[in-house]
Amino acid sequence: MTSPVDDTVTKRCVTRRKWRLLRRFRRNSDGSAAIEFAILALPFFMLIFATIESFVAFAGEQLLANAVDQMARQLRTGQITYNHNGATDKSEAQFRTAFCAQISIMMKCDSETDKDKSVLVLDVRKFTTFANIPKGIPRKGGSSSGDLDTTGFKYEPGGPSSINMVRAYYRWSVATDVVRPYITNVKKNDESSPDYYLMIATAAYQNEDYP
Repeated sequence: MTSPVDDTVTKRCVTRRKWRLLRRFRRNSDGSAAIEFAILALPFFMLIFATIESFVAFAGEQLLANAVDQMARQLRTGQITYNHNGATDKSEAQFRTAFCAQISIMMKCDSETDKDKSVLVLDVRKFTTFANIPKGIPRKGGSSSGDLDTTGFKYEPGGPSSINMVRAYYRWSVATDVVRPYITNVKKNDESSPDYYLMIATAAYQNEDYP
């Protein structure tokens, strides 16, 4: 039979052992890195994907702007004409094919003829003055995030000495679902979430007085 003194000593030993285990548990950092990574993984990968998507989209915008400049230069100098009764005349389909060749390194053109569905939409027109060239982006419903309104778009470049505009719109799809709401700027068909990122490039110029 144990004495009260022995019981007290035993309880003290058990208590000390428990405190030692507790202190050891608090000092033990095994697995903390995995827990921290699990907490930070989602925002970290969102940041990485957003950076990649933004970089690729920026490169696409630069490519689109360069293509507009190149095609506008050919129209300005008479290398490409419209209803000029010469070998340099190009139809709308031929002009679009030539434009697509300029951006084919990273952007694809579809064969869709409906401007409301096509990824690439071109608006090539002549104007009487530079002041008449549209400055805003036509949107359906007048909303700043509405889909592109293509009803006024044409392919009617002018002849020598005429004032013209070449404007290209490209519906850029965002691949990462998680970052799509933060990068895209167009809502199609009044959808609650954005659908694509609309790229725009414009060139306004006066044609040379070519023969």
